[in-house]
Amino acid sequence: MPMQNLVSSATGRSGSLFSADLQAHESEIGEILRGRSILVIGGAGSIGSSTIAQVLRFQPGKLHVVDQNENNLAELVRELRSSPGQLSTCDFRTFPIDFGSSVMGRLLDELPPYEIVLNFAALKHVRSEKDVYSLLQMLNTNVVKVARLIQWLRQRGGTRWFFSVSTDKAANPVNLMGASKRLMEHVMFSGEFCALTGLHVTSARFANVAFSDGSLLHSFLKRIEKRQPIAVPRSTRRFFVSIEEAGQICLLAAFCAPTEFIMIPRFSQQKDLQDLESVAAAVLAQYGLEPRFYADEAEAGDHMAADLLHRKYPVLLTPLDTTGEKSFEEFVAADEDALELGYRQLLGVPYVPVMPGVTSEIVTYLESILSRVEPEIAKQDIVDAVSAVLHELRHVETGKNLDQRM
Repeated sequence: MPMQNLVSSATGRSGSLFSADLQAHESEIGEILRGRSILVIGGAGSIGSSTIAQVLRFQPGKLHVVDQNENNLAELVRELRSSPGQLSTCDFRTFPIDFGSSVMGRLLDELPPYEIVLNFAALKHVRSEKDVYSLLQMLNTNVVKVARLIQWLRQRGGTRWFFSVSTDKAANPVNLMGASKRLMEHVMFSGEFCALTGLHVTSARFANVAFSDGSLLHSFLKRIEKRQPIAVPRSTRRFFVSIEEAGQICLLAAFCAPTEFIMIPRFSQQKDLQDLESVAAAVLAQYGLEPRFYADEAEAGDHMAADLLHRKYPVLLTPLDTTGEKSFEEFVAADEDALELGYRQLLGVPYVPVMPGVTSEIVTYLESILSRVEPEIAKQDIVDAVSAVLHELRHVETGKNLDQRM
């Protein structure tokens, strides 16, 4: 099944929204990237690898990739080595290590400084706040390790550009995943972990990445492959970007946006907002199938064989009632403004700081929990601590999580 057809069925468009902006800034990006030394963290995931493909077009001198997922790293190497010319002028290396570990500190100590650091490492699913242990791992990855990395880079010197990807869920967060990425933005921009003088620091928030690893649409393909029902939240609409578009947004945000800005896509509610039930139907149509909707999980599974005989496919419709689920997507918080920066399909959100000192306080608190200085901890304790920094957090426990769903 051609992936481009599947992507078009989800995004509602055949080409990239950002190709014109990328073309307009191509020479500017080339001047920055050509011959540079670059470190990409979390670079073996969907967004990181897409950004790497974009970066390699501009002939960097060195590109090193850190990612704990050694299988994805191996696939990244195979993909790039199988693409003629992509690595011909580049010192390319991969490291299957934890970017917040002592091994990472050793790497930064012993190798020459990287001029550009791009971070894509994240726990990005709302389901990761289902229990204290998963939540702490998410906060460690999305907040504490980023603070540690920035401190290491500051101590060693030589880094001139730092980019770390955020999420639309960081704007007016209703879940702790979004809150963790909003905290990450404060870690990046506050200056409490790295003096920003002379360092170009940017981020990007964007929508669902169609068919990226672990995404809802990626699960559609897995379920179809295994002849299992697919599940869709009922009456839910979402914005989508392709994996290629995600890499283009990151490239433009990292090297063309003003420092201390968060770039966001300029979407049209009429053209770009997609109904998930319709997306499921469009994906199934690529396989010559039509959806048959069910409200009961067991019934959807029981009817798989019979439905397939009639070129139907069971689609389970679920209520949008799990903890942290947002009924709509937004990219700009209540206290922020989206500014025109001369892009056709991107807007810029200047960083709005919190009170001095509170970012380092929450990181210190999280470090104390992770090191078990705090003997007992409940999820509500963490919610309260995060809410003290992010007054905009509106977290509501429903008692339900996505692991309880198909």
